[in-house]
Amino acid sequence: MFTIDAPVELQGTEYCNYRSPLSTRYASKEMQYNFSDQKKFSTWRKLWIYLAKAEKELGLDITDEQISELESAIHDIDFAAAAEHEKKVRHDVMAHVHTLAERCPHAAPIIHLGATSCYVGDNTDLITLKHGLDLLLPRLAAVISRLAKFADQYKSLPILGFTHLQPAQLTTVGKRASLWLSDLLMDERALSRARDDLRFRGVKGTTGTQASFMQLFKGDSAKVRALDKRVAELAGFDKRYLVTGQTYSRKVDLEVVAALSGLGATVHKMCSDIRLLASRKEVEEPFEASQIGSSAMPYKRNPMRSERCCALSRHLITLHANAANTHAVQWLERTLDDSANRRITLAEAFLTADATLLTLLNICQGLVVYPKVIDRHIAQELPFMATENIIMAMVQAGGDRQVCHEKIRVLSHEAGAQVKQHGKDNDLIDRVKKDAYFAPIISQLDKILDASTFIGRAPEQVTEFIEEEVDPIVSKYVCVLTEAEKPVTLNI
Repeated sequence: MFTIDAPVELQGTEYCNYRSPLSTRYASKEMQYNFSDQKKFSTWRKLWIYLAKAEKELGLDITDEQISELESAIHDIDFAAAAEHEKKVRHDVMAHVHTLAERCPHAAPIIHLGATSCYVGDNTDLITLKHGLDLLLPRLAAVISRLAKFADQYKSLPILGFTHLQPAQLTTVGKRASLWLSDLLMDERALSRARDDLRFRGVKGTTGTQASFMQLFKGDSAKVRALDKRVAELAGFDKRYLVTGQTYSRKVDLEVVAALSGLGATVHKMCSDIRLLASRKEVEEPFEASQIGSSAMPYKRNPMRSERCCALSRHLITLHANAANTHAVQWLERTLDDSANRRITLAEAFLTADATLLTLLNICQGLVVYPKVIDRHIAQELPFMATENIIMAMVQAGGDRQVCHEKIRVLSHEAGAQVKQHGKDNDLIDRVKKDAYFAPIISQLDKILDASTFIGRAPEQVTEFIEEEVDPIVSKYVCVLTEAEKPVTLNI
């Protein structure tokens, strides 16, 4: 049987307890605070104040002094006392009700008046989701903004395109980056939509019928409805879910996590591309002067940032299933088997997305392109791609297409053998130049082999895409971009 073998003096310290790498290595302090106990329980206390204020406005016997007493205690939480209460009552909300009542004895009678646990629990979760998206969206906009600059800078630089991971027609470095951008724009729309769709659960009672509040207000339905609306306003929401069970529908969590999971898929694809390009030494993520790529191989420049993004993104992608399964098993008005899962899934989804975007921004702020390597790779493949153009030039010079086609076929196979069987460079053009048949077009070969003539409208496409689709999205965040685009220093 495993036993704790740490020195006695270390047992119970943070280094002998499990700590999530999301909080110790990867996620920002802002996102960590958003899911912290301090934020959670302070928000509970704010919600009890909003409820008391709204109930007072609508005629219940609650005094300004009681509300002031509660307001003085928003952040003054005795966590040890709350933990002791929870040991006794086995209920987290009631533990904090008792703790707050001890801190605010005059307000004790009106704390949580008419409410159920989900009043503070679910409404706090919705506030936390909203604030989490408020943190993520500027980070995503900063990535989009920086990547757009990169795409524009390299929109005309030819590079080998690939289909089936085999060399295909040329594209440009900027055009390839625009494909990453296009996916990120979809993620911005999905996250923005998820944020804008969030509503407040409000005050709905134990099964969502508001029966307890009807009793408080002596059957006055209009006042109960006004209470629901007023509390939502005080909490910063202009919309609320008009029908709920005991909880807001866990479909809401699913929609939010789905958007985050979709972001994970985008980042995984993009960073996988960067890893492939780094292997070809065409494009690299930033590499610091003192950074070590391998403990055994000093020469290595491993794409560890992109690998981190892929690792985190895979975890983010998997969380979608958790949210979907949790919603699927919420029997009737609710079951409690959502609770433990949501404590993990929601926090990890946001912390993982946050860490992923911070790492991705760091990558985009320092992407390095190696045009000479790219040119060499193009030179190895372009002769084969140019064969149709050579045939057309020969036909225009009076040659027979079928004869020319056969000539090119034979020479191409000979050149291919040099590459594949002997490991030599592609010498097709040298073979064409040495064949007297092609003498009429020898002077045109440099033009025929100009890589810039093989990229179609790629530069124009990038310009149009940035102007018509990227810039309008970035402009939404102009007030926060300066802060969001500050250079990112990663915990390695």
